[in-house]
Amino acid sequence: MTQRRNFLKTISAASAAAFLPINSIAQNMKKQPMIHQVYFWLHDENDTQEFLTAAVPMLGKCKTVGRFIAGTPADTEKRDVVDHSWQVSCTLFFDSLEDQLAYQKDPLHLEFIDKYSSMWKIVKVYDIAI
Repeated sequence: MTQRRNFLKTISAASAAAFLPINSIAQNMKKQPMIHQVYFWLHDENDTQEFLTAAVPMLGKCKTVGRFIAGTPADTEKRDVVDHSWQVSCTLFFDSLEDQLAYQKDPLHLEFIDKYSSMWKIVKVYDIAI
């Protein structure tokens, strides 16, 4: 009986010890800075300038955005690994995952989607932990 109790104590302690680092890592990830990259393929390429200057800057004004960059594909050489097919991109920097989550609910972000989503046919997002 004593051996069984000792075994259970050991297993319980090992389980708790294994869980603590995972929990700590999860908490640290919430505070980890990140980059949110968004690529837009528009229905009409003639709308590119309007979308770049009137629409996308709204996203940079959201409260939790630390830094904001918007642009169009660079006129780099055509190579298999380079995608020039999109029309407008923006890159948003956040101090934490929590800030990025708050951005998703920011009234300006929601207004942007409501007002301009009809202009794009595809949107792709790439999130990067830094």
